[in-house]
Amino acid sequence: MTTYSSAPARRTRLTPEREQELYGAVIDLLREAGYDALTMDAVAVRTRSSKATLYRQWSSKQNLVATALKRGKAVHVENVDTGSLPGDLHELADRIGDGSAVDVPLIRGLAHAFAINSNLAEALRQHMIEPKLTGVRQMLGRAADREEIEADVPAADFMPHMMLGAVVTHRLLEDMEVDAAFMHRYIDAVALPALGISR
Repeated sequence: MTTYSSAPARRTRLTPEREQELYGAVIDLLREAGYDALTMDAVAVRTRSSKATLYRQWSSKQNLVATALKRGKAVHVENVDTGSLPGDLHELADRIGDGSAVDVPLIRGLAHAFAINSNLAEALRQHMIEPKLTGVRQMLGRAADREEIEADVPAADFMPHMMLGAVVTHRLLEDMEVDAAFMHRYIDAVALPALGISR
């Protein structure tokens, strides 16, 4: 499988502020249209750049998108620490509801490319997936230290899958974006009982 380097093709003359503006526009276009429909022409128009400049700087759409993901601001959940696991999960529900914890439109926009392009898959994993996994694992580790849950409770290994699954599939099954109210119900009905915590 062909992979692509995210390193710029040449030394840039763009300012850091201009680069961030370009990366932000790329992320917005991915949310709006998805990877397959995103073109260098569209990026040039959105950012008032020349296509020649984009190709000179990044050489390909794949490189530009991968770099935009890697240079974007990753959202971490490890700062969620209310002192209890139910409190932490419900705080996470509020963040999911306001869109600050999981960028569902971006995940959806990259889903197909994730499956076929290893470079983009790595960038998406680094930017969006690993920080969430780390945060949830730390959250569960603190809960085990407080003896709220058993350290070896089987459901702990699947908590990231449960939470992300609820977020991503809600649109598919219910034809609506996930909101905080749905996530609060889901946590009380599914996540906490699976971990051995009754509400």
